[in-house]
Amino acid sequence: MDHHHHHQQQHHHQYDGGENDYMQQEDDWDRDLLLDPAWEKQQRKTFTAWCNSHLRKAGTQIENIEEDFRDGLKLMLLLEVISGERLAKPERGKMRVHKISNVNKALDFIASKGVKLVSIGAEEIVDGNAKMTLGMIWTIILRFAIQDISVEETSAKEGLLLWCQRKTAPYKNVNIQNFHISWKDGLGFCALIHRHRPELIDYGKLRKDDPMTNLNTAFDVAEKYLDIPKMLDAEDIVGTARPDEKAIMTYVSSFYHAFSGAQKAETAANRICKVLAVNQENEQLMEDYEKLASDLLEWIRRTIPWLENRVPENTMQAMQQKLEDFRDYRRLHKPPKVQEKCQLEINFNTLQTKLRLSNRPAFMPSEGKMVSDISNAWGGLEGAEKGYEEWLLNEIRRLERLDHLAEKFRQKAAIHEAWTDGKEEMLQQKDYETASLSDIKALLKKHEAFESDLAAHQDRVEQIAAIAQELNELEYYDSPSVNARCQRICDQWDSLGVLTQKRSEALQRTEKLLETIDQLYLEFAKRAAPFNNWMEGAMEDLQDTFIVHTIEEIQGLSTAHEQFKATLPEADKERQAILGIHNEIAKIVQTYHVNMAGTNPYTTINPQEINAKWDKVRQLVPQRDQALIEEHARQQNNERLRRQFANQANVIGPWIQTKMEEIGRISIEMHGTLEDQLTHLRQYEKSIVNYKPKIDQLEGDHQLIQEALIFDNKHTNYTMEHIRVGWEQLLTTIARTINEIENQILTRDAKGISQEQMNEFRASFNHFDRDHSGTLGAEEFKACLISLGFDIGNDAQGEAEFARIMSIVDPNRLGVITFQAFIDFMSRETADTDTADQVMASFKVLAGDKNYILADELRRELPPDQAEYCIARMTPYTGPDAVPGALDYMSFSTALYGESDL
Repeated sequence: MDHHHHHQQQHHHQYDGGENDYMQQEDDWDRDLLLDPAWEKQQRKTFTAWCNSHLRKAGTQIENIEEDFRDGLKLMLLLEVISGERLAKPERGKMRVHKISNVNKALDFIASKGVKLVSIGAEEIVDGNAKMTLGMIWTIILRFAIQDISVEETSAKEGLLLWCQRKTAPYKNVNIQNFHISWKDGLGFCALIHRHRPELIDYGKLRKDDPMTNLNTAFDVAEKYLDIPKMLDAEDIVGTARPDEKAIMTYVSSFYHAFSGAQKAETAANRICKVLAVNQENEQLMEDYEKLASDLLEWIRRTIPWLENRVPENTMQAMQQKLEDFRDYRRLHKPPKVQEKCQLEINFNTLQTKLRLSNRPAFMPSEGKMVSDISNAWGGLEGAEKGYEEWLLNEIRRLERLDHLAEKFRQKAAIHEAWTDGKEEMLQQKDYETASLSDIKALLKKHEAFESDLAAHQDRVEQIAAIAQELNELEYYDSPSVNARCQRICDQWDSLGVLTQKRSEALQRTEKLLETIDQLYLEFAKRAAPFNNWMEGAMEDLQDTFIVHTIEEIQGLSTAHEQFKATLPEADKERQAILGIHNEIAKIVQTYHVNMAGTNPYTTINPQEINAKWDKVRQLVPQRDQALIEEHARQQNNERLRRQFANQANVIGPWIQTKMEEIGRISIEMHGTLEDQLTHLRQYEKSIVNYKPKIDQLEGDHQLIQEALIFDNKHTNYTMEHIRVGWEQLLTTIARTINEIENQILTRDAKGISQEQMNEFRASFNHFDRDHSGTLGAEEFKACLISLGFDIGNDAQGEAEFARIMSIVDPNRLGVITFQAFIDFMSRETADTDTADQVMASFKVLAGDKNYILADELRRELPPDQAEYCIARMTPYTGPDAVPGALDYMSFSTALYGESDL
């Protein structure tokens, strides 16, 4: 038995004079069959208008209430219209028996709706008994127009009264306590209309002491704008001490039914607005994603060719500028792009979560802009970057070596060219033709000395050629001019060899004709020449340039230099001995008056030259000392730079490693609510961002090291690139982890999951995630579900249920379940989301039950921008009942949800 029936029975006790007397008037009427004439008149008018408001839907009406229902036909029609059900077929005969049969069919139908008809018989209706007929119509009104009105669990009359009180509560001169005298001044009717349609009545102009105007205003407006027929006359109400309760109730119930429809439309409009707002927001997010992806891909496309260009420059300066540009790229230009890429992935995940939570299909980015496309492009960028810095440094090292070699070549070539200057003319002299015997002996010895001198220079020519060869192999940019100079030196060397040979032969031919010799001159010449060569060699060595990379190398040079200095006293003795010989010659020339004009025929070397060169050697030694000391200091400074970088790198490297591990733990262990985890992670993010100055400081030290051309560091295993990559990974990981927690919060709130449930899910998930990978295998997941009370035993039914669950949480069959997928599934069963069917039903309400909706109806019911959104996207409706301008809201509702599982 439904609750309607129960309420209805209370009314029937009243008809029988039952215990509950709140409808006292009905008891009087039933018992005495008496009716106040004024009430009868009011009921007759009201009930007639009420019946006609329904009968006109069937294209008919009644004029006289007790006459027109006598044959039962219009009575049956009225019941069909208001109930929406078919009655038994009426009998068409004109006889009294046919009429009684039809009225009985109507009365039986009323009784079948749980209404107890007290003392109302078909005969009295057929006979046109006015009181009986009015009583029957009142029973129908009570059952079909009033009984279902339910406000706060009261029903029927009380429900209708409570609705009126609630709606008129804001109007201080209206006080609805009953369905008779509370309505006499007409303000109650006006208040009801004004509350729902304020534009129809200027309520402020109404006066309590002018009931006629008030009642007529209300009745006219209701008829004209609300489609409620006039059911009472203002004069009758004003002229009656207490208007008829049934008439007023019937009239008021028509207002209730007129306005409760508007309430439904408002609810429907709100629901549609909510759905459209979600779609508009999601479309904006999709546009943002597309733009961000395009910009990032364009930047990568522009950057890769620059990194792949490995054409070397000719000068150190140009190559160092390239290195500087690359440092700027790594420190200034790339990090924001790393963040953009991370942000892009986060936006994408957030958007997909939102779409999933509102039952929308997943977002597919346009061709070439998938997250995977961006990752591939990024991989290409990092591939291009790989080895670029190393290549630059190798090039710089090569150029440095080249500069050093070229300088060495120029020095040795200049020394050699200075020595060979004039030697060819000297070798081509014909002086022996006029020389004396002693002269010729001298020329011959002098020539021998020259030959040994020449042999001593062979070494240097080979060195010059070797350096030129090395410059060629290292692709020195100025090789052609080096080669040309080297070729000239070698050609000239060959030429000197030939000329020396010829002169030798000429002198030897002549020597046989000559003899006698001066022992002392010879000895001077023999000893002066090697000593002179030794001094030239020493000067060359002392001016030799050097390049070193470690303290050990510079110490080796210093040791060699100290050993050289130790030989100086010995050399000084030799010098004094040679000068002593010269002094002896002078004495002999003086003593014996030898006619040689004081010059040595065997050598061009004289004491002044020896002393000058010796002074030069003595002067070069301290200069060399100074150069070695400076280089030693530079190497110590380099070592200090290496240690300074290493000390920081050895702290920062492990710090980054530790942070990565800690983030991993936070996202797996549960401490407190998701918001607590989020706060914890954000504090982490802050502490990580605050660490940035240390990284910048390290970058500064790294730059000093590169500027000092230091290429190795044995004090640390961390390179700058290691640290940069670790730092970028750390930033990306913390951002991703925060995003995961935010998406869990989104999921939790959208699905109405409590924090306790969330903790239980997390605890179960972690318990079975033995390796802390953040995912479960299928068997682990099964165990997890069983721990949460799922019935998935080993029978066939359990297997099928588990297979169904797996298809939801692991649609791509990867064999792993993420926590996000697990949460989505756990909350799916209890989900209270909007669906296409609900949206369709809401549109149907706005459309007044039609299968299509008109643009004007949308503009009337929805805010302007959302109305236009619908109108622009709805297709024309083409059903059999279509009219011009009809729009198809059904396929539109389905389209809002894409291909989701309806």
